Amino acid sequence: MTSEDAVPAPLRRLWRIAEPSRLGRPAALDVDLVVAAAVDTADRDGLDGVTLPKVAKSLGVTGMSLYRYVGSKDELLVLMGDHALGAPPRFDAGDWREGLRAWARAQRVVYRQRPWLARLPVTGPPSGPHRIAWMEAALEILARTPLDWTHKIGVLSLIGGYVVQAVRQEHELAQGRAEGQGQSDAERAYGRALAKLVDPERFPETARLFSSPLFETGPADTSDAAIGDADFAIGLELILDGVATRIERPER
Repeated sequence: MTSEDAVPAPLRRLWRIAEPSRLGRPAALDVDLVVAAAVDTADRDGLDGVTLPKVAKSLGVTGMSLYRYVGSKDELLVLMGDHALGAPPRFDAGDWREGLRAWARAQRVVYRQRPWLARLPVTGPPSGPHRIAWMEAALEILARTPLDWTHKIGVLSLIGGYVVQAVRQEHELAQGRAEGQGQSDAERAYGRALAKLVDPERFPETARLFSSPLFETGPADTSDAAIGDADFAIGLELILDGVATRIERPER
């Protein structure tokens, strides 16, 4: 048994390790074509719209024939996620903080272009070539720090999870707003409504929040994109502040 023979079939397909050649007619499809068709379906119909019969129909084959290329719907989702994420750009930042900030923002761009990516189930640690490439890029940035491997992986998981959750929340909030209502208008209406409902004796600090000018004034730029960028930046900088504290005081 060779080292490649020991690799499970789903990982072989994820890394496009060719299966042993078989006699007979060449296959009409391959993993790349199936995954590309599934990604196109998700881009058009969302993640819930991705079914093996629908993907098969777009390729002009039967649903059962796809099992030659993907073992299950769950495996197809893993393949789709790695394919859609793509390779990371180069990060030539001068320090670790600038580098991680750029790394997080670059991932956010991809997830915002394809919001269904943020809804993929997490079935395990990064295992595909593109996700590993993003991991490598972050580890190269963190190599400039004294953090050990445990903390480096913790930083990657925390920032990566924050990106996914922030994009998912932004997308779902946008879907939940009334047609034509921007985020600034929604937040103002929310603040005014809750200011009337929150009892200062029961929720004193929350009542102070809703009586503050926060929801009325808002940011100077009230576009949804600007508000989303500002909200994302606040959370990211808080995380990076924590990383900085650990780097400065690793004994903690």
